[in-house]
Amino acid sequence: MTVKQLSLPELVDACGKLGVPAVGLWRAPVQSYGVEAAARLVRDAGLTVTALCRGGFLTAVDPEERTAALADNRRAVDEAAALGTDTLVLVSGGLPPGTKDLAAARERIADALTELAPYAEDHGVRLAIEPLHPVFASDRCVVSTLTQALDLAERFPARQVGVAVDTYHVWWDDRAPDQIARAGAAGRIHTFQLADWTTPLPAGVLNGRGQIGDGSIDMREWRGYVEAAGYTGPIEVELFNEELWARDGREVLAETAERFVEHVMG
Repeated sequence: MTVKQLSLPELVDACGKLGVPAVGLWRAPVQSYGVEAAARLVRDAGLTVTALCRGGFLTAVDPEERTAALADNRRAVDEAAALGTDTLVLVSGGLPPGTKDLAAARERIADALTELAPYAEDHGVRLAIEPLHPVFASDRCVVSTLTQALDLAERFPARQVGVAVDTYHVWWDDRAPDQIARAGAAGRIHTFQLADWTTPLPAGVLNGRGQIGDGSIDMREWRGYVEAAGYTGPIEVELFNEELWARDGREVLAETAERFVEHVMG
């Protein structure tokens, strides 16, 4: 999504030329290209798929909507397995229309995971609950903190359910470092994502993720938290930003790789 202006073949080609060894994919472009075709494309290029985004939206009250959501998440698990990734990121869903009970919405997520987690394990896929910034609690994700995400995940084995740590969404939370340690101790950090927080937000909160190094987040510090917790997996950069999408995608990808080296690894 950082360079969604590139087609999948263009993305794969650009990653190869830059020496980027792995890529996180989103379902919509994969489905448009064809799941099996996308899997072959990435595999033939020698790329690894780090994670697939996204499943989730599991808070529906209406029985038909709940059934449809579970079916879509099973499809997402199937797609992740076909792409060769062991991680499906979940954005849990917001408050259903006409409701105001956050606790009940979170409980419906747990109920859905009771069905989905064993299915995912059977397909070699782990579910990663991603907490989103609290501004999204009403319409997109009632799970706002790593504490809440882990409270849900810990109802299930770590091989089935863990968390996604995304700096953009959790950097403000002074409990997050301790929760990263909690997740790491149980083997529940399933993916680690980076995006910066810039002020003012360039295009609203949803598409306001800043390029690494442009904002308020100390990326090396957050890398240190997850590494101290025992995480050795891939680090993704996931930027939703209209200004970046308006630029040449290959240029943005090269810039992102340079910023990663400078601000994360340096």
